[in-house]
Amino acid sequence: MIVKGLTVGLLQENCFIFGCSRTRKGVVIDPGDNARAILRLVDQQGLKIEKIINTHAHFDHVMAVPAIKAATGAPFYLHRDDVPVLRELPDRVRLWLDMEVDPVDDPDGFLDHGQIIQVGDEELEVRFTPGHAPGHVVFVHHAGRQVFAGDTLFQGSIGRFDLPGADGPTLLRSIREQLLSLPDDYAVYPGHGGATTIGEERIHNPYVGERALQE
Repeated sequence: MIVKGLTVGLLQENCFIFGCSRTRKGVVIDPGDNARAILRLVDQQGLKIEKIINTHAHFDHVMAVPAIKAATGAPFYLHRDDVPVLRELPDRVRLWLDMEVDPVDDPDGFLDHGQIIQVGDEELEVRFTPGHAPGHVVFVHHAGRQVFAGDTLFQGSIGRFDLPGADGPTLLRSIREQLLSLPDDYAVYPGHGGATTIGEERIHNPYVGERALQE
């Protein structure tokens, strides 16, 4: 198993490279910006990227998708409910960053809840976790006891739910049902900020933790 992360873009988004150490097959998770740095890390690990898989389609998570596709030939996968979000990318970048960017093409395929993504000898389980975005998913690697959580659960926080297509109660339900149902020792790699664990957030998270529920 190979897991490498790097922080990219103006919004400091965490992109992850996940690969199989035996077959050297890999995927890129949430390539948000700085394709050159992402591809350099892929080359350093000696991986062949077979898929680009995204937790959701907010611009800070997808802006490097076209360049990664062009360099690797890997298809791009997203949950179908986030395609409208993807299509809004140029408008959102203009609004947030006052920049002009080209649109990102629609996905080559779709991710579904319960789907298993094979990466060489490794497997990632797709779990549907809407709330921050309508088609948000997370990727769970049970063998390595880790979850790539996108913008659902953060260290001491949760994803924003004041954005178009977001919904707070839905996000809280997604976290409780799909993330806090995992064992305490699972590492959580979020879309922004530092890593944490399910156990830490189960107790201390001010939004979904046990202490929050007691107050």
